[in-house]
Amino acid sequence: MPVLEIARHGGTAVLTMNRPQARNALDLELREAFAHAIPALRDDPGVRAVVLTGAGAHFCAGGDVRTIGSGASQGDVFEGRSRIVTMQRWFDDLVDLEKPVIAAVDGVAFGAGLSLALAADFVIASPRATFCAVFARVGYVPDMAAMYLLPRAVGLACAKQLAFSARVVGASEALGIGLVHEVADAGPVLDAALALAERFRHAPPGAIALMKSTMNRAFESDRDTVYRQEALAQALCRESTYHKQAVQRFMDKEPALYQWPQSQG
Repeated sequence: MPVLEIARHGGTAVLTMNRPQARNALDLELREAFAHAIPALRDDPGVRAVVLTGAGAHFCAGGDVRTIGSGASQGDVFEGRSRIVTMQRWFDDLVDLEKPVIAAVDGVAFGAGLSLALAADFVIASPRATFCAVFARVGYVPDMAAMYLLPRAVGLACAKQLAFSARVVGASEALGIGLVHEVADAGPVLDAALALAERFRHAPPGAIALMKSTMNRAFESDRDTVYRQEALAQALCRESTYHKQAVQRFMDKEPALYQWPQSQG
């Protein structure tokens, strides 16, 4: 069985980390599978949204501690640095994927598993999901962009508290601090994630891509830079086939192709 399963549900690609016996911990094989899968999703116009989840009872327990502890994957200090840099490359591709990404989190999202959740645009958790920036417990600093993404999700002071303490956060607290966007109380978390992904079936892919690309860089861009990006993006959207067809539907008094349900956030 592949360690990263890829399935299609209409326009949604579902990536399932498939190492349930290890709580889907990221070993070398799984990291390499991500590195190959993400460019394929990026280049497939039929993929309108991506759902990331884990097989079995957990999302991802982080790095494979047994491999780390054995030292089997590392040589000298520069080989260790190279391992992190290589991981950062494919992780950046996931963060910058110009399509909506939804993390469906059940069970633990610890360490690098927390980072994978943070890479998503939306995080939906089961009531029993738990999150932890566990790195300090083994004398590590947060990696896989956690020190970049966590403050942006929950604020700097809260991010420091979570990283310094390495404490476990439950689903309801995660919702309250902005780490999670929704807790799926009514049914399986994957079903809730797929339902959210389905909302993007008729979304304007070009506009979504430009929004995500600009917003992902908004915190380190000055206002003038964002203004220029906004102007260019809007000029591109105005000439797009999607926009012209949407305007024609409006003129013909037809309902908009893309409408978010009013009763849901």
